Amino acid sequence: MTSEELLVVLAAVGHAQRLRVIAEIAGGRMYVSELARRLKMSRPLLYMHLERLEKAGLVVGSLELSEDGKALKYFELGPFDLRVNAETIVAAVAADAARHSDVKGNRT
Repeated sequence: MTSEELLVVLAAVGHAQRLRVIAEIAGGRMYVSELARRLKMSRPLLYMHLERLEKAGLVVGSLELSEDGKALKYFELGPFDLRVNAETIVAAVAADAARHSDVKGNRT
């Protein structure tokens, strides 16, 4: 994981509403309308939070059709184990340095 990827994850979990979304989905996959009702949040705002969580790889969305033909967007937790310590940060910075040296090496 690079420092940029680490920052995306940290930004995603660094918001109280997104932590509430994760906690609610931890009980099992859920479609957006139900999740919005449970969290007492508008669907547009919820989609914004879900987009950040999905970009960070913390949740996964899938579109399904109900029996009556309605499109339902379901979300569930993705597989993640978030641990941040000095080793995590050192590894992310080292990955950045290695990537930057590869880019510089490929230019010459």
